[in-house]
Amino acid sequence: MDSDEEKLGYLWFLGICEESFKIIVSWKKIFTQITLAFILPLSIIFFVQFQVSENPKARIQFEKYRLHHRGDNERMDEYLSSQRIEFWLIKIAYLVFLLVLSLLSTSAVTYTVACNYTGKSITFKNIMSMVPKLWKPLTITFIWSFLFHLAYSLCMLGTFFLSIVWQLASVVSVLEEENYGIKAMVKSVSLIEGKRQVTSFIFLLLVLFYYGIMIVYQLFVVYLWNLGIVVGIGTLCLVLQMLLFLSSLVIQTVIYFVCKSYHCENIDMLALANHLEALLSLNLRGKPPTMSS
Repeated sequence: MDSDEEKLGYLWFLGICEESFKIIVSWKKIFTQITLAFILPLSIIFFVQFQVSENPKARIQFEKYRLHHRGDNERMDEYLSSQRIEFWLIKIAYLVFLLVLSLLSTSAVTYTVACNYTGKSITFKNIMSMVPKLWKPLTITFIWSFLFHLAYSLCMLGTFFLSIVWQLASVVSVLEEENYGIKAMVKSVSLIEGKRQVTSFIFLLLVLFYYGIMIVYQLFVVYLWNLGIVVGIGTLCLVLQMLLFLSSLVIQTVIYFVCKSYHCENIDMLALANHLEALLSLNLRGKPPTMSS
């Protein structure tokens, strides 16, 4: 491990944020392309689901009030049943699009940040050809994360730390070939140890920023009918959300390298570069080398 890699292990809040910002600036062209291709649609879906979910609620309340006063209980039951079906179909479609775009964004950004540390030159075309090959490990990791999250929720335990583990596990799934699914989650738990305070603080701030943007959007776009304000605030919220998503993905990848360095795990940049190169090779035979742990 060289001196630059060793320095990563000593980074805390400001250092991690500064490192992430430098990476975004130095690769601004390719991150802009990733944002327009994946993060922009993801942000739009986040905001659209507010409109889609809030409008039916208001319509249902109005119809319930109207049908109740008319004494038409049978029709009210039929109406509520159809509205529930419509609501859940929309929710399912939203979750599918959310999952697809989240996995695409995560794999693209993680790959780009890893290329920054290995000194590998890439193009957006490289990323588009690489992303489908990471679908399996990321999907398996997501399923395990969801199951653990559901179990924790049912047991009424805190899920904030589990969310951090899931974020880091996604990076592990991209950069370590053999570690995905539950293995990626176990590995991410071990990596976070010793850096739990700073990672928790960073992710807490990101969550607060996210809810802050959503609250502003809900107050000034969902519930307001002034077209000028709706367009202006809506556009501002969309831009801030895209920047937040991009920053979050870069930061979680930087945290991976910081945690690896902190635990004095050998970050074999040559092996990592070969692994990244293998993701681009359509005719690769055998297994590419992985990062030593």
